[in-house]
Amino acid sequence: MNPRTQSLRPLLFLLLWQTGRRSLASAPELQNQPRSIAVVGGGIGGMAAAFYLRQEFGAGVGIDVFEPDAVGGRLATVKIGDHEYETGGSVIHPLNLHMKHFIEKLGIRPREDVHSKMAIFDGKELTFEESDWFLVNFLRMLWRYGFSFLRMQMWVEGILDKFMRIYQYQQYGYSFSTVDRLLHAMGGDSFLTLVNQTLEEVMMGEGFSQIFLNDIVAPITRVKYGQSVRINAFVGYVSLAGTDSGLWAVDGGNKRVCSGLLYHSKSELITARVTSISLKLRPSKTGTTTTFYEVNYVGESGSAHTLYDIVVIATPLHQGKSDITFTGFSPPIPSHYPGRYHQTVSTLVHGLLNMSYLGITEPASQFTVTDILTTDTRGCAINSLSSLDPVHIPQGYQQPPASQAKVWKVFSQQPLSQEQLRDMFLSWDSVSETRWLAYPSYRPPQRKTPPFILHNRLYYLNALECVASAMELSAMAARNVALLAHHRWHQQAGKIDQEDLHIRLRGEL
Repeated sequence: MNPRTQSLRPLLFLLLWQTGRRSLASAPELQNQPRSIAVVGGGIGGMAAAFYLRQEFGAGVGIDVFEPDAVGGRLATVKIGDHEYETGGSVIHPLNLHMKHFIEKLGIRPREDVHSKMAIFDGKELTFEESDWFLVNFLRMLWRYGFSFLRMQMWVEGILDKFMRIYQYQQYGYSFSTVDRLLHAMGGDSFLTLVNQTLEEVMMGEGFSQIFLNDIVAPITRVKYGQSVRINAFVGYVSLAGTDSGLWAVDGGNKRVCSGLLYHSKSELITARVTSISLKLRPSKTGTTTTFYEVNYVGESGSAHTLYDIVVIATPLHQGKSDITFTGFSPPIPSHYPGRYHQTVSTLVHGLLNMSYLGITEPASQFTVTDILTTDTRGCAINSLSSLDPVHIPQGYQQPPASQAKVWKVFSQQPLSQEQLRDMFLSWDSVSETRWLAYPSYRPPQRKTPPFILHNRLYYLNALECVASAMELSAMAARNVALLAHHRWHQQAGKIDQEDLHIRLRGEL
């Protein structure tokens, strides 16, 4: 890693803290602030959008968040026995500065770290089992793959160094009107190329072998996104970055960040499903015509509608994810963008693991692996199998051995049949299944990405998810959209689609 870049990372984190102070100080000085803003979607993206919109526009604007289900979206937990367990997004990278900023701001602690150990399963047997000793793991990798694993880490670090640029842009209030412009600001043409090539093509072009891709890289993309190495290389990089050391989670469940942001933003939660958004024109006192957005929704009390100055869509506009219709717009806004969302089934089983399913003959009491990744092999019905720890680690907690019944999480593309459960477990006393349309299907070439700007003051946060999906990327998109909405409301074009930040900073010095 570049030592200069490494030294800049703590500085970026400190700079991020100043963003709120800058925005809150400037917001009251600006005239003609919007009266009301709607955020459609109560997941991490929507809650981060509410947080940053409050930060940009100040205390005077009313912010309503529409969510028909529980706040948190794809961040969710389920209770089994006396504890809760994560069913959705489970880990956060140590350099996810927005997520770090959130928990510091909200006073939430990271979860206590628990020991983990990884293995790789090809559908018949374990092809790799991590040792407790670093040197043993290194020598095993060196013997089978040469220096490929180290080279992969260096490749990911090189991309990460470029990825970190977005924090500096956002700290200084820069925003971008399209996904392509945002990616270009981070990594230039190389990032746009990553989106339109497969991970397999890019890594083989970098000299990695097909065996390494099949044995090591494919299990990582399968556990992260349920897809093969033929996903786009940018989301593939996000997958590989998720194997870094220092990964963490929120004490009590990652969904706590969403509820905390809702409270901190002083937004009003409206438990309702948005059905349509219409463009409305109203005469103003000055004789001009003012544009509003009418949000129509259905809740427990029936149908209703409200007018807003600004609307942020923070839910995917894809078939099966949303059925919002848009009326009165020219050109028309589509209700569904091209592409589909990939199904991931999360099955939590409290039971006794069947060692023979993994091709293991050793006693279960000696099996200490917690995370089992799978290769992209025909006949392998699961993407991963992991031993779960509670979202809150109680004092004195110890991981149960595999010889005892405990909670396992199985990721698969289809619901598990009773026969498949019997193959994997000797016995069980509870099964909890959650079906997620979790991520887009990431097969390149990338079609034209949806815009961040659907209309003059109507924004689409999930446009960024079309190239990659993660908690931090949702927060990043939320920050971008909040800045974009602020600058466009106040006609501050100099902070939109500019990539001259480093030139300006050198000029200031």
